[in-house]
Amino acid sequence: MTTAVAAPHTATGPKASSAVLRAELRLFRREPGAVFWIMAFPTLLLTLLGSIPSFRETDASLGGLRLVDAYVPVTVLLSLIMAGLQAMPPLLTGYRERGILRRMSATPVRPSAVLGAQMGIYGTAALVSALLSLTVGRLVFDVPLPRQAVGYAIALLLAILCGLSLGALVSALARTTKAATAIGSAVFFPMMFSAGVWLPVQAMPDTLARIVEIAPLGAAAQALGDAAGGDWPSLGHLGVLLAWTVLLSAGAARWFRWE
Repeated sequence: MTTAVAAPHTATGPKASSAVLRAELRLFRREPGAVFWIMAFPTLLLTLLGSIPSFRETDASLGGLRLVDAYVPVTVLLSLIMAGLQAMPPLLTGYRERGILRRMSATPVRPSAVLGAQMGIYGTAALVSALLSLTVGRLVFDVPLPRQAVGYAIALLLAILCGLSLGALVSALARTTKAATAIGSAVFFPMMFSAGVWLPVQAMPDTLARIVEIAPLGAAAQALGDAAGGDWPSLGHLGVLLAWTVLLSAGAARWFRWE
């Protein structure tokens, strides 16, 4: 795949970064697979699950919630898992593997502009997907909107930053595109489990739930669930998200290589 990351040689500073962002956005829009899996699949999954009659019945093990209610935060997190582990690492590793980042060092554009553009694009895509899931949940399945909107927004933004930091770390550790895909896939399924894709965290046995809450997306699922119910997210869950974001970002910065 050809790329358009290089800005004109006369561009400097913000202009160069803006040119990179526009080019990367065009490339993202030309990748229907990435657009589907990040922005459409989570909402489609919610629609399919919500169409099952038993998912629309209250469940005592969920504190009186319906399964479809519990799965809205799960599908919100699923989009950032797709973005952080399945889309971003192979792309960045491919740029490095083909020498694109190295060649950019001879232009006014710095490789860090590519990383910033990718995180901005995928973060925005995950945010749009989250809004779609919330909207479909409310309009189609009568799932209440988050009652603690500010807390929900904070938890969601921390979760997105954490997911992208994880993707940046995978990009740093992988030397080739194949390795990035393999590492991303290996981390993908544990992250899906901790986010509650197969079993909502609220329905897990207490011991398993406490273990899962230490994982970044397990803490995110609980924080989003609390805010959706009207409670301020636990400082413990937000702290876990913040700690993981700092650790993953530090690791990515330490081991990332541009060539």
